[in-house]
Amino acid sequence: MAHSAPIALPRRKAYLVGGGIASLAAAAFLIRDGDVPGCDITVIEETGVLGGSLDGSGNPADGYVLRGGRMLESQYLCTFDLFASIPTLDGTRTVTQEIFAWNETMKTSSKARLVSDGQRLTAPQFGLDEGHILTIERLALLPESMLGNTTIADQFDPSFFETNFWFMWCTTFAFQPWHGAVEFKRYLVRFAHMVSGFNRLQGIMRTVYNQYDSMVLPLRKWLGERGVVFALDTQVTDLGFVGREGARSVFRILTDHRGEAGEIRVHDGDLVLVTLGSMTEGSSLGAMDRAPVLKGKTDGGAWTLWDRLATGRPEFGRPEVFADHIDRSKWVSFTTTLHDPTFLRMVRDATGNVPGEGGLVTFPRSSWLASIVIPFQPHFIGQPDDVGVFWGYGLAVDTPGDFVGKPMAACTGREIMTEILGHLRIEAEAAGILDKAVCIPCMMPFITSQFLPREPGDRPQVLPKGTTNLGLMGQFCELPDDVVFTVEYSIRSAQAAVYGLLGLGREPPAVYQGKFDPRVLFRAYRALHDLQGA
Repeated sequence: MAHSAPIALPRRKAYLVGGGIASLAAAAFLIRDGDVPGCDITVIEETGVLGGSLDGSGNPADGYVLRGGRMLESQYLCTFDLFASIPTLDGTRTVTQEIFAWNETMKTSSKARLVSDGQRLTAPQFGLDEGHILTIERLALLPESMLGNTTIADQFDPSFFETNFWFMWCTTFAFQPWHGAVEFKRYLVRFAHMVSGFNRLQGIMRTVYNQYDSMVLPLRKWLGERGVVFALDTQVTDLGFVGREGARSVFRILTDHRGEAGEIRVHDGDLVLVTLGSMTEGSSLGAMDRAPVLKGKTDGGAWTLWDRLATGRPEFGRPEVFADHIDRSKWVSFTTTLHDPTFLRMVRDATGNVPGEGGLVTFPRSSWLASIVIPFQPHFIGQPDDVGVFWGYGLAVDTPGDFVGKPMAACTGREIMTEILGHLRIEAEAAGILDKAVCIPCMMPFITSQFLPREPGDRPQVLPKGTTNLGLMGQFCELPDDVVFTVEYSIRSAQAAVYGLLGLGREPPAVYQGKFDPRVLFRAYRALHDLQGA
């Protein structure tokens, strides 16, 4: 009797839109926890490089570029869960092991969190009065529904925004007074365990190199070794849906690869995961003698795609809440490459911290509310020993500077460095430092868009209601309790989306809740009342 050949079942494929950390994490979770073969996973990225906002590029001659630098802390449970499975580039241990070991060696303990008139303030007092503290406590306790779309400025009297607490808080996390009170509340609660060491940035963790080199490259290598397909220079322009209301499925992905339209067919059982929006969309680089330009939401595909998905579909949120207020979401960062040790030596002497130890240094009297970070050197793989790199940014980019008299948004790299040197009171050596520096400014129109005031429904769920094979990820979907503008939020959203779509019956690790620990609350109470040293 002849035996018929077994019927080959079609293999499930997964298409991940966007090449940032959310998509890379989702690919890893699909492989590690969902047993999806890597060769059945495609990451579609509109630019020519993966990593999204976790970027790092350049060279010593032309200058290195970092649009931003992400801080980590020990309770980023999803992040460290993921990277506990990813070996470092040299394969000697996992990325998580490397990060924890590194931060045992290089503990952040700022001796100059604030610098005024060239003088450092070590462990500056918060300077809050009882009214400010009562408002902070009230915000921590109030349900988010009672805050609505109010702003931070709606909750506090104007004197709060002149306190050291605000200067340190807003520059550490990039808050503005007009940002949403709900996000401010989430940060207060999420980082309650860090308040007691906040004026020295204790508890903040860093990677050995920038996050692209230390996190993205090992993750990409691991995914590549497992056959994941990376479709670069490919913009997703729309998704096609089929099915009745309440049971819609993505059946095609429309693309544009270097001007050539294409279509990917999505079959039964396939999955589509989309990173919504982008903090770094429309970024523009300047140069030592050229200011960056301000772009908009059509300069790239992320916001356009979300607009199309949300049109007539309220379950996909309201992208205009986040993308249509560039004047309230932009700021300028800058990366300076130094071919002379003078600047780093003088900052070390002025701050009392060696590179990598101090973290963020803020100039509270700066009209730009400028800050700088001096990382451990080298900050890039392959960075020469005689080259230094540091990063900085300003929050008030439309206000004229104190030394150059121009808004930061209109400044060249040379003018930005001149302003920073002025606040450090480095005058005699300024010309020599500038002569051997390459400062590259970067305008980011949407960098704090995720903080803008919002209401329920503005951010869609990770698994949109009424869809069968679609997951949403990144900074603009809704995850209760956790906070946006973090690597953790992107990775948590990816983990939740993958587990939900695959029906694994498991959840990401619960968000750490320090607010329920009496010891955390006691230390935070003492810190808010400036009683740490009492």
